Amino acid sequence: MSRNALFPSRLFVVLLACLSLTACEPVDPNSPLGKRKTLFKQMLKTSEQLGGMLRGRVKFDEPAFVAGASSLATLSQQPWQHFPQVKDEGKSSAKDEVWNNQLRFNELAKQLESATANLALVSSQKPLIPSNVAKPFKQVENACEACHNEFRDY
Repeated sequence: MSRNALFPSRLFVVLLACLSLTACEPVDPNSPLGKRKTLFKQMLKTSEQLGGMLRGRVKFDEPAFVAGASSLATLSQQPWQHFPQVKDEGKSSAKDEVWNNQLRFNELAKQLESATANLALVSSQKPLIPSNVAKPFKQVENACEACHNEFRDY
């Protein structure tokens, strides 16, 4: 194949990449949307580290697990203040139901806060045995999933 025959293909790929990048909406990190996205990402990262330890993907590290459980309990209380009363602008993963059914949304937020507080409490009991925190951790995962199923637009 000649070099000129590849030119249209390369040009197409470059143009497609440019169009894809211009379609991305940057999120203001100081906006309510930006703040809650940051917090949810931190929660996900922390949860993945804890789950990795419990599932054997990462070596179980007692001090790291205790610190992670405590951090997750603190983080779980923070994103809700960044959901304004009226839906904000920007590309959000939140369904309209967040604003249309705030009572239920707040109920599920409280369930997550309770589950993470329980995980932190159980994690603080020495000696920390992974099997003792598996059930409380699963309750945290279930609380996340319940809210995502009702209020997250995938």
